[in-house]
Amino acid sequence: MTTVTIPGSLVNKRKKHFLGMPAPAGYVAGVGRGATGFTTRSDIGPARDSTDLPELPPAGPTKKAREDDDDKKDDNEDLNDSNYDEFEGYGGSLFSKDPYDKDDEEADEIYSAVDSRIDERRKEYREKKYKEAIEKYRKERPKIQQEFSDLKRQLSNVTEAEWSAIPEVGDIRNKAKRNPRADKITPVPDSIIASAMSYGQMSSQMDSRIQSGLLTPMGSGITSTGLLTPGWKTGIQSGSSSSADLDLRKIGQARNAIMDIKLNQVSDSVTGQTVVDPKGYLTDLQSMIPQYGGDINDIKKARLLLKSVRETNPRHPPGKVVLFVLIRITFHE
Repeated sequence: MTTVTIPGSLVNKRKKHFLGMPAPAGYVAGVGRGATGFTTRSDIGPARDSTDLPELPPAGPTKKAREDDDDKKDDNEDLNDSNYDEFEGYGGSLFSKDPYDKDDEEADEIYSAVDSRIDERRKEYREKKYKEAIEKYRKERPKIQQEFSDLKRQLSNVTEAEWSAIPEVGDIRNKAKRNPRADKITPVPDSIIASAMSYGQMSSQMDSRIQSGLLTPMGSGITSTGLLTPGWKTGIQSGSSSSADLDLRKIGQARNAIMDIKLNQVSDSVTGQTVVDPKGYLTDLQSMIPQYGGDINDIKKARLLLKSVRETNPRHPPGKVVLFVLIRITFHE
């Protein structure tokens, strides 16, 4: 009965067909990418004991043994025709054992003089051939510096803006990771510093966004004499936009002046006696309480906050100044 092996790629398309199969003969993992195999102690087995090592020979041969070896070497010297060269002779020296006398020294000097003379005659030709070979090699394989020499001369005309516009070497997508730059620090505008300094402090000026003048009622009665009541909007400065530096103290004085005008209208100009209905006046005052309830609650909250400031830090000068401003505003109102 034969066993049929189904490749993994037929079962699962994402699985490679060679996974789970035995490696071919002579396969070395990673050899395709330049990896080389290496041998470990587990591959060659354990080390041998010192008792299993063979006995070493003596330290060196004796003088007599050396002489015997030289004689054997002379006897075994190859003097066949195959080892003979017509110009150099035999491969070995035939006169290695002969003494070096004056005739040999004179012969060597003659040969040296001939070699030097021949070398001088061919020196110029040799240098010329060497120079031509170098020039030919440099033309065929010039240096990168020589290839871009003409372009390097044109770099003197490049402006600073063009130089800074040259892209970085490598992948531009990872430019921020490879070359992180310092964070840009922008100074804080003076308007933000001024608003932070004035945060939590009481001011006697109205905001320009809600500053549109006094809100006076339509009727001429005394039913509503406050500022934030429905009616026509009358600008403080006629024929021009509202001022951004509006003092709340002046608004209180204007409100008091309006109140005096209303009281003068309902009074008797002859006898000086008022003709105001007491019950109706009290009713109007009761109707004014909800309108001022928000302002009174704000004043109460401010007094509680200033009280806590005085108790925690009684020597804090800004707290005392704000308290005096609050007392002054409530006194004028």
